[in-house]
Amino acid sequence: MSVKIVIGVDPGLSGAIAIVDSQYTVLATTVMTVHGHEMDLTSLANWLEAEIESNPYPVPIIACIEKVSAMPHQGVKSMFTFGFNTGAIHGILASFSIPRYMVTPQIWQKAVLSFTNRGDKQASVNFCRRIYPDLNLLATERSKKPHTGMADAICIARYAIMTLL
Repeated sequence: MSVKIVIGVDPGLSGAIAIVDSQYTVLATTVMTVHGHEMDLTSLANWLEAEIESNPYPVPIIACIEKVSAMPHQGVKSMFTFGFNTGAIHGILASFSIPRYMVTPQIWQKAVLSFTNRGDKQASVNFCRRIYPDLNLLATERSKKPHTGMADAICIARYAIMTLL
């Protein structure tokens, strides 16, 4: 049976998760729930479980997670926290028996955002606005700006559909 659903993950405190089907339809998105400077991993696991149970997606499902590394001048504590959270996301997905693949930002951006200014932080937002004009990219009702993590997660899922399916 071929994969029908891809979960795109932009890890990190300002990241998000998107569930996209093999026809590039965005089925669900959520931003990472954060309390203070910590990701609420329980909320993430509960959201994913609710999505899988309430919408019995065709199986198998795969996940594609952005593979990021340390940046210059980033503190040791923040890198440890980021690595811990990314590992926890892998664990949550593994608990649902979802295979995981990783992709660097450079690779998915080159494949998905090839006709945009990839150096622009808003490139994925602009891409998603063009492809999904009716999709709400706001993190909350009070938000005024589209959530770049949500757009990145959608683009990461699109990359996986383009290359892994």
